Amino acid sequence: MSHRSTSPSGAGRTLRTLLALVGAGMALALGATAATAATTLPTVNATVNATSIAVTGALQAGAVNIASTATGGKEPSVVLFLLRPGVSLTEFYAYLDSNKLTQDPNSAAKYGTISFDAEAGKGKPSEAQTILEAGQYVAFNAEGEKSSKWARSSFAVAASASPAALPAAQATEKTIDFGFRGPSVLHVGEVVRFENEGYLVHMDLAFAVKSKKAAQQAARALATGHEKSIEKLAAGPPVSFVGPVSTGAFQQEVIAAKPGWYVQACFMPTQDGRPHTLIGMERVIKIVK
Repeated sequence: MSHRSTSPSGAGRTLRTLLALVGAGMALALGATAATAATTLPTVNATVNATSIAVTGALQAGAVNIASTATGGKEPSVVLFLLRPGVSLTEFYAYLDSNKLTQDPNSAAKYGTISFDAEAGKGKPSEAQTILEAGQYVAFNAEGEKSSKWARSSFAVAASASPAALPAAQATEKTIDFGFRGPSVLHVGEVVRFENEGYLVHMDLAFAVKSKKAAQQAARALATGHEKSIEKLAAGPPVSFVGPVSTGAFQQEVIAAKPGWYVQACFMPTQDGRPHTLIGMERVIKIVK
């Protein structure tokens, strides 16, 4: 259901094509450029591999720092799904087993909210800040084309009388239906908040290109469905700011990507299979020191 090879059919094909074009092994680099956010927030630890996922630590409502560590798998991720009151684990697991989530992530809305989605770090955890609401959650590793095969587990977040507050971000990037809002220049070392203000599920990622001109050409290629022309323009691995999340969800992290020109994009599919890049969700951004 995400920016990995687990994407729904339309988005998955588009992004897998793009990843193949920009170089072997770059899929594993997704998210590797999001640095640890220096914080004193309570820590939630998520450990994941191809067959299991476990969430431990400060499981109380409020702001938290989520450290995601991979102990195996090709493109492991940590997705946290908050169940709606009254939705049982049995009901949601049956939904995962139906593989409808990978066909259309927006169909999950009747069961709850995709509240967090991050690549898991190998050797060193990836870290991002968010706010966890009290309630019942399901954690899963969205790796593979069928949600029926995803590693999953459940955990509860307790209410807190004094929930931790999220530190203020230095910049905010927003996904909407269908576009991006926020600064087009991000600075290495700043804490940036990425949030979904659209009605649909959106992702926020960027891939490096060789120059401003190359970025403009790549953005036009995505907007017109000509991904194959991007190969000669790419200059490095993609950066995953936030995986597909539901409306209202957000997470924030320290920017540590290599300075340069990037194309920001959302590859989620519409109901007729078109990636969001074809309807406005691509733009040129720059990362500077």
